[in-house]
Amino acid sequence: MPAFAQVSTAPAIFPTPAALRLTGPSFALGDAVVLVRAKGVDAATEKLVREVLATAGVRDVRIAAALPKRLDATYVVIGEGNAAPVRDALARSGASVPEQDEGYALASQASDGGALVVLAGRDGDGLYHAAQSFRQIVARGRVSSVTVSDYPAMPVRGTIEGFYGKPWSMAEREDHIAFLARFKANTYIYSPKDDVFARDKWREAYPADTLQALGKVVDVANREHVNFVYAISPGPTICYSDPKDLEAVRRKFAALRGLGVRSFYVALDDIEYTKWNCPADEAEFGKPGEKAAASAQAKLLNAVQGDLAAAGHGSLTMVPTEYYNTTESPYKAELRKALDPRVVVQWTGTDVVPASISVSDAKNATKAFGRKTLLWDNYPVNDFGETTGRLLMAPYDRRQAGLSAELSGIVSNPMNQEVASRPAVAGLLAFSWNDRDYNVQRTWRAAALDLAGGDAETAEALLTFFDTQHVAPTFGHLPWQPQAPKLKALIDTARDALADNDPHAIAGSLAALGEAADALAAAPDRIRAGVVVPGFVRETGPWLDAAQLWARALRLTVDGLTAARAGQPGVARYFAEATELTGKAAAIRSIPGATRFEGPVKVSDGVLDRFISDAPGLVYLAPAPSLKD
Repeated sequence: MPAFAQVSTAPAIFPTPAALRLTGPSFALGDAVVLVRAKGVDAATEKLVREVLATAGVRDVRIAAALPKRLDATYVVIGEGNAAPVRDALARSGASVPEQDEGYALASQASDGGALVVLAGRDGDGLYHAAQSFRQIVARGRVSSVTVSDYPAMPVRGTIEGFYGKPWSMAEREDHIAFLARFKANTYIYSPKDDVFARDKWREAYPADTLQALGKVVDVANREHVNFVYAISPGPTICYSDPKDLEAVRRKFAALRGLGVRSFYVALDDIEYTKWNCPADEAEFGKPGEKAAASAQAKLLNAVQGDLAAAGHGSLTMVPTEYYNTTESPYKAELRKALDPRVVVQWTGTDVVPASISVSDAKNATKAFGRKTLLWDNYPVNDFGETTGRLLMAPYDRRQAGLSAELSGIVSNPMNQEVASRPAVAGLLAFSWNDRDYNVQRTWRAAALDLAGGDAETAEALLTFFDTQHVAPTFGHLPWQPQAPKLKALIDTARDALADNDPHAIAGSLAALGEAADALAAAPDRIRAGVVVPGFVRETGPWLDAAQLWARALRLTVDGLTAARAGQPGVARYFAEATELTGKAAAIRSIPGATRFEGPVKVSDGVLDRFISDAPGLVYLAPAPSLKD
């Protein structure tokens, strides 16, 4: 028998790196390594590296200050690229650190008598990203031999908790920030519409216990290398000309600054800008109108930007009252002219919930606002009427590669359901890291694996369930993502086979559809048993229950069609039982208080319900013979 060389395969890293090269066979870490830690490595980065090593079976970690001339063990070197031991390790591995902010190099290779793994960051954030990639190249105690050179395409990547309805809990925010870090995001914007102390009562101080709880979230964000951005929404009541209101904004920001927040945001969306909140504004800015509103807003924002610059805290972010489209207007023209160029402007695309976003759209936004915009992408948010009864779990899609050249970044506005938002958000994070190499379906599966703790069977069950929640509505009647595309393809094939009356095709298509029904019926139990994030099952419980009923109804429908084709008796019973199950499924409602709009949960609506309803009419059922006959 001929001997075959060991075959190694390139590991999957998400988000997709700028460059990854497989350099040799994988190698075992063993039960002991030597950790060479450069000065300045933060505790969270070292902790993550140690956790990866422990998961891989390493039990003994010794510390050294430098590499020996000859590697006599497995050495793991971590630090920023300008540190001496890191420079040595990079030279030996032939890797280099990119020049871009948050860039990193990761290299791993075995050598005679030992092995070398180096994690090198352009800065502390880049080093943390390197540790997240290191986690992904270690599997079953072995390390892939790779050289990775990586950096983000967009400076800002993350989420904005900017929805109406029930805000996330503090614990959910902490968990979400850890999720963001795993996908190399760097931004979380705190802007829940229903935080009364940020909007309706924005002048009032937070209660001490709330402020303390927010401080814990800020600590998690700082530890995870995620920028916590605090947003205030004074627009409904502010008097722009009143120095006391400016001082109120400053007081609120000062309180958050005391928690460790260094980035701030003023939201001026969803307000009336053709009337003033106080007579003094008309005296200073003139009669109410679009131009006057922009002038007043710019005065406020410029003052706050000056405060941040004086404190060394960078740029203020704002969302304008005209936050979507790029149509020229008196408001945009005045804002473009009067607003400090350092202020970051958010924009939601060509609509509030756009079906797609192109490079030309972003260029038009740059022209309209006089600077590159930060995209507020209203997906997968489900706080508007068209999303009633829905989870939005289709992958992130229809955003054009090349947007990284025209945007300052992207943040997702997620659902009220934090964990259920992750499949879509993960795609946005991967796209904003590397928009040119973003793979929709592979990243969607990576998000499922993240929820499943790496278990492939659970991930497949999740993807089966995600398909039933695939539709993505807009404010209009036409969704920008279709419902249940995988299931619909199987149903359409079965319909066509029945219409053609091809026995072989009918048998094959119904068998495939039956297998899909069985997989969907089994998915909820597998998800409940295998998903490692408990919040997912809690948030999606009604949909999991309904999906199982719909799947059983589909199985009965397929069996009914098969029995009818075979001329078996009692065919009507299959369809009747299926109809009974669909009635039970359709009666299941969303969790009270969980979302702004509540109602019956929807599972593959327009696909499953139509097929099950139509099925009895797709075959001719001969009437049962009477007793006389």
